[in-house]
Amino acid sequence: MSADPMERLRREGRIVIVGASLAGLRAAETLRAEGFAGDLTLIGDEPYEPYDRPPLSKSALLGRASPLRTELPRRWETDAKWRLGVAATGLDLAAKRVRLADGDEVEYDRLLIATGVRARPWFKEEEARLDGVCVLRTRQDAADLARRLRAGPRRVFVIGAGFAGSEVASACRELGLPVTMAERAGAPLVGALGGVVGAVAADLATEHGVDLRTHVTVTALEGDTAGRVRAVHLSDESVVEADVVVVSLGSLRNTEWLTGSGLGAGPRGVACDAGCRAFDFRGIVTDDVFVAGDVARSPHALFGYQFLSLEHWGNAVAQAETAAHNMICDGADRRPHLWMPAFWSSMFGVNIKSVGVPPMGDHLMITQGSLAERRFVGVYGHQGRIVAAVTFDNARWLEFYQRQIERGAPFPVEFPTMDRRPEGRQPVPAGFPDPSLPTHGPMVTLSGYSPADQQLVFHPARH
Repeated sequence: MSADPMERLRREGRIVIVGASLAGLRAAETLRAEGFAGDLTLIGDEPYEPYDRPPLSKSALLGRASPLRTELPRRWETDAKWRLGVAATGLDLAAKRVRLADGDEVEYDRLLIATGVRARPWFKEEEARLDGVCVLRTRQDAADLARRLRAGPRRVFVIGAGFAGSEVASACRELGLPVTMAERAGAPLVGALGGVVGAVAADLATEHGVDLRTHVTVTALEGDTAGRVRAVHLSDESVVEADVVVVSLGSLRNTEWLTGSGLGAGPRGVACDAGCRAFDFRGIVTDDVFVAGDVARSPHALFGYQFLSLEHWGNAVAQAETAAHNMICDGADRRPHLWMPAFWSSMFGVNIKSVGVPPMGDHLMITQGSLAERRFVGVYGHQGRIVAAVTFDNARWLEFYQRQIERGAPFPVEFPTMDRRPEGRQPVPAGFPDPSLPTHGPMVTLSGYSPADQQLVFHPARH
């Protein structure tokens, strides 16, 4: 009698992880911790072992941590083959092979796609190459930007007022550097938290000395004769002189290498089920390809089975652990990925935290504190129930509201000790922009419905 196939996989199978960052590392550790004894290979396009990214836009720019010393701690020995500094360039689903940029091919029995995202570059290539035009995603990006900030530029210009752009602007002001921040929406953080909270973020930025320009776009970056950036041209015809420009226009999911593979992959990520198994372009789930981290699009039961793309540190860890567990288990032992979206940021002396999916909310209630004090809890509602909460310097309430989201608590928020809501505690429109209009920096992307929904159409990649 032949051995059980799953037991054979656990003992002598080949698992390949494409993406040697947070999700890839945690998946590798979980595989070993749960008894996988076969061959394990991690492939990464950067030449470094996995490192932590959140410090890169915060402490690294302030000189409190070296951007080159943010390696992730190892929780478990992976005993893996590391293929670093070489990108994956293609996937042959039928032959179960990953093609690499150096011409090599790596065979697998199970594959985990954890290729994450990259910074969206400035769209005019010639201008993007000007000295002083920066993006911030990798540790090398952070090292370059930190060096430029230490040199004392005359002015820093930040394009995009999402979380990353706002954190850079905050760091500049803490370093005493003049900084201008431009945003096409009406306030910072609008795409992530809506216009009501965005107005608070706008006041914080301007009170800390940021030259905030809203309802404008950047039309051109001007260089000098030596190829250095010298000025930024805006759609209102104003010109701002700057010798460092930080492009913070969100991210691009690293899926191009999957073009023509037959997977349901595209600009919005790689679609997968709640067990992290990838869909092919027909909406049929695969058995041996899994997805985790920022590149994944997965349905969440608490949010109407909407497909969510989550650029969250905690989600990358939890999804990687779920994917790794499911890769070496039979169906009955697999578990769903139901991590509660959560995010935090720190800027202009304020700690901002959220749970749930704020962009899903159409109304907002301030349930504790006040917007004027910049210390409050805001609760988002959608179709009569709570879907998210955000706190400014009031994080002790987050656990309570997470439980409210999990149990489908009603919105508007009830105040059980009173006959009516306290004065001023009324829902107001949250102020999210039209979803068809691009904004900078949403941390959660609502990107479609369950593949069981007949309205969903997968578009196969063209060769």
